[in-house]
Amino acid sequence: MGGGKAFPPPLPDSDDYLVEFDGFDDPDHPYNWSFAVKFYLSLIACFGTFISSFTSAIFAPGTSGVARQFSVSQEVSTLGTTLYVLGFAFGPMIWAPASELIGRRWPLTVGNFGAAIFTIASAMGKDIQTVIVCRFFAGLFGASQLSVVPAVLSDLYDNTQRGVAIAIYSLTVFTGPFMAPFTGGFITSSSLGWRWSLYIPAFFGFASATLFLFFFSETYAPCLLSTKAAVIRRQTLNWGIHAKHDEVEIDFQELIQKNFLRPLRMLITEPIILLVSLYMSFIYGLVYALLEAYPYVFESSYGMKPGISGLTFIGLVIGQLLACTFILSQHSTYVKRLISNKNIPVPEWGLLPAIVGAPVFTAGIFWFGWTGFTDTIHWMVPTTAGVLIGFGVLCIFLPCFNYLVDCYLPLAASTVAANIILRSSVAAGFPLFSRQMFKNLGIQWAGTLLGCLAAIMIPIPLALRVFGPRIRRKSKFALEI
Repeated sequence: MGGGKAFPPPLPDSDDYLVEFDGFDDPDHPYNWSFAVKFYLSLIACFGTFISSFTSAIFAPGTSGVARQFSVSQEVSTLGTTLYVLGFAFGPMIWAPASELIGRRWPLTVGNFGAAIFTIASAMGKDIQTVIVCRFFAGLFGASQLSVVPAVLSDLYDNTQRGVAIAIYSLTVFTGPFMAPFTGGFITSSSLGWRWSLYIPAFFGFASATLFLFFFSETYAPCLLSTKAAVIRRQTLNWGIHAKHDEVEIDFQELIQKNFLRPLRMLITEPIILLVSLYMSFIYGLVYALLEAYPYVFESSYGMKPGISGLTFIGLVIGQLLACTFILSQHSTYVKRLISNKNIPVPEWGLLPAIVGAPVFTAGIFWFGWTGFTDTIHWMVPTTAGVLIGFGVLCIFLPCFNYLVDCYLPLAASTVAANIILRSSVAAGFPLFSRQMFKNLGIQWAGTLLGCLAAIMIPIPLALRVFGPRIRRKSKFALEI
């Protein structure tokens, strides 16, 4: 060991020096923190998620102004939205494993701060290349909120409470993109211009990063035990005391293989993750397709101006609020079943809203396509279709998301990362062709195409409810439930 000293004898029994929680009711465990503490931590986390998803879509109304200023086509300026969402696909490979190694607080803080920095850089861009490249890196950093916040909620809430928390999180994921178009539309059509549609969310991003830095507490139980062990070591001067997490040695090659590539491995090898993520990818892609389709439909068919046409997204937001209410109304039944099953959750229990939401979502797509193609039908009719679409989006997305978390709870961050990688990669391409699709095929036939795709996917939640337990029993990662 140096200084002429030999290696000391090993510890008598290393388990005697291992710091753990004092049972299920240990007040230091995040499950047992007061409701007030868990509420404000959840509020900070969900606010960061809302800002990240809001920033992803607020650029869309400004693409025409960007195209004019830099003398490029609208398709090129649309890359500002596409590359941001593509950043969502790459970011989880960094942030999710990092949150399982160093905890949740720092990935969330750094991610929020980095997203705000690159959003400012994009707003100040002197050429189109700077604008769209900085948008990609803003999405890369902003992905920390989408991939780590569900893990935070899994840290804080047990099986009886997690569903409600994830419902609020999912609401922020989708209300952000649907509230951004009319906000961005009014900003870009005013004297402020398209650059301020980026400055404003950047300021909110800095505010969110400040909240994480000064007011957010670590929630990852292994890291909390590491901190507890460090305190005991200083108090007792017994340097053998440690937490299980302290035994993890970071080897770069092992880090790449077991952590950064784990989400990709789970996506490829786990049928449940792949099937559910493909369905969610279509739903998520359609959200970003509507960012281009809605303005085209209501501006071309009804002659609405930017900003005003964005107000039609309110129908989608109303639908999502109704869906959240419907899902939460089922929560008490879920809790009763959970208690009767000795607090052992069965992931398939939560799929009922998705079974209901899938046909409602499909009906909304057909309704929108076949009522928005002519001004002889009042604009309120296709706007009302948005209520069904918004209802279906959340009713499908939230139960499927909860299903993945319940199936792979110990690896929640990596599971969420695998899901985000696929759905964001797919969604990134939708804004590039949605306007052209509605223009070239016609609004009614483009709506029919999307509606038929949605109809094909209707049986997926029902199939998972029937065959899910059998598939999970063959999984290397899923919990044996």
